[in-house]
Amino acid sequence: MAMKPFVLYCKSYCTDLKRVVRLAKSIQQFNVEGIPFYVSVPRSELPLFKEHLDGLDAELLADEEIIRASPGIIPARISEMPGSLSQQVIKSEFWRLGISVTYLCIDSDALFIRPFHASEFITSEGIPYTVMDEGHSLLEDALRHKRGKVLHDFRVEAQLLQKIIGRPGRAYSFGPFPLVWHRAVWESLDLQYLHPLGMSFADAILKAPIESRWYGEALLRYSAIALMPCQPFFKVYHYAWQFDQDRRANIGLDQLAQLYGGVIYQSAWERDMDWPSEGGNWLSHVGRRLRRKLGRI
Repeated sequence: MAMKPFVLYCKSYCTDLKRVVRLAKSIQQFNVEGIPFYVSVPRSELPLFKEHLDGLDAELLADEEIIRASPGIIPARISEMPGSLSQQVIKSEFWRLGISVTYLCIDSDALFIRPFHASEFITSEGIPYTVMDEGHSLLEDALRHKRGKVLHDFRVEAQLLQKIIGRPGRAYSFGPFPLVWHRAVWESLDLQYLHPLGMSFADAILKAPIESRWYGEALLRYSAIALMPCQPFFKVYHYAWQFDQDRRANIGLDQLAQLYGGVIYQSAWERDMDWPSEGGNWLSHVGRRLRRKLGRI
């Protein structure tokens, strides 16, 4: 079967079930071209997701299928990794299933806010637009709010991957999600860096747990496809101060839709959407609800 030129893909798990349902509903509402939408979850959770995504045009896959298609990755090792790391491996290895040439890797806490087309994400020749800049907008916000750790972490992460991959020069940001990934870029990383060192992508993530930087640095280093840089596809509220800023300026979804296809509110701010109920103890529940009421998260 021929590979599709472009699909949407979300890696999820049961805690994010309500968020995935919200995402799927937004895709069904705004997916004017019927771009295929895939969701992968642990095999044990397939029945739960099948029940709640029924009728929402989402094709379900087991994470284990992706892991099995990834040479050099031992399934038991993935199960031993923290979820924050194992999901990076699974998302980045989706290409090995041969479903599509490119895919929009989208997280569970995202939602579309207006009609969208494939041409927003890939060129007519099938080359993806790569989210890439120097992160000045976020870093300026961090300076303004005296969050020096944000700048420090950005520099440390960038320098780590640049050193590993062997690319001198300016430090770039290759996010935020969602991101469009091309299988040729992942394959170039595998063949030109990982395989000669006897490494799998799981090894790479354990070495430097930033999958978006692995992709971006591989693209710059090996030039598997043409670089077509772009600004973020979605408005992402990384921190409470960013949301607070827009709220005070009366910038809502109608205004954001002029620049972005969707929006992401961090999962930690929406713990009331955890499945089957809000995570944390009663004190944390009260604290979060108070901060929501005050518009702080």
